[in-house]
Amino acid sequence: MTSEPTDPAVLRIGAVPGVTLTKWTTIWRQRFPRVRLDVVDVAEADQRRVLDAAAVDLCFVRLPIEAEGLHLIRLYEEVPVAWLAKEHPLAALDELTSADLAGERVLTSVDAAAIDLVASEAAVLRVPLSIARSHSRRDLVHRPVSDAPATTIGLAWLVANDHPSIQEFVGVVRGRTENSSRTVQERSARTPASPQRTASPPKPPASRRRRARRPR
Repeated sequence: MTSEPTDPAVLRIGAVPGVTLTKWTTIWRQRFPRVRLDVVDVAEADQRRVLDAAAVDLCFVRLPIEAEGLHLIRLYEEVPVAWLAKEHPLAALDELTSADLAGERVLTSVDAAAIDLVASEAAVLRVPLSIARSHSRRDLVHRPVSDAPATTIGLAWLVANDHPSIQEFVGVVRGRTENSSRTVQERSARTPASPQRTASPPKPPASRRRRARRPR
């Protein structure tokens, strides 16, 4: 994937499998219609490479990732599951442990060949729930693995990337509202100050005012 120069009118967002961006991209297009979002599917093995190559401006990554030279925000944890054939004996259980999988061929990388092995009951995939859901098939089921380590999704971008819209997108992902203090401050900075009116001098207290004398 080749590097492209930064275009302030386009923000390129990468995402590893299992990440759903609909909520964030919808908000972005409502608030910032003048900056186009280009969403790029990124293989987990390439998540650091696409950032270093400036092929994307930000990337939703699955930890761990080499963090040197990156800004990295942890977003949420993913539930680990065993993805297996519907007819597999372990599919009868509601929840599994690592001990249940001890006698199985356990795979962790998802591709067409791995899914075929799972469907034929020759292997089990241990993956985040989001990945199993994104490849939903009627002949496969997933069961939570209670003692397996959870995985974490984060948002990463290069420290050296100076794209002007990065912080705006980070704010959308973090849930910053359109009327947040930061947004209000930026709008205020762009709005010229109104000319100040000269204040009228204060009136003296009533006790100091002279009463007019009535004619006798």
